Amino acid sequence: QVQLVESGGGSVQAGGSLRLSCVASRSIISNNIMGWYRQAPGKQREFVAAAGPGRSTGRSQDYAGSVKGRFTIPRDYARNTVNLEMKNVKVKYTFIYYCNAPLNKVLSTSYADYFWGQGTQVTVSS
Repeated sequence: QVQLVESGGGSVQAGGSLRLSCVASRSIISNNIMGWYRQAPGKQREFVAAAGPGRSTGRSQDYAGSVKGRFTIPRDYARNTVNLEMKNVKVKYTFIYYCNAPLNKVLSTSYADYFWGQGTQVTVSS
């Protein structure tokens, strides 16, 4: 049973914008922290952004330093969706992007303690 589904990846030119979406089952997204990670071939997945369950924009969001000011992670509560808004993208942002959520709604340092989507490829060209 697929519980996290990403979409919106594709090709974009450097300096452009892209929106990734992650639709989650209600049981997963409700009152849970939602996050985005990214991974290059042969590399470990790395944190991109996370949004807490609260509806106060900004106070419950966290970003990797490399994307702060360029990415935002808005949640659409009505659609059980968390998005990743990417602006002024760079070639080095070419990765597979994954949506995730803690299995037990508690943060963990182990990737095994998270639901993961199948990933969506983002390719930024110069």
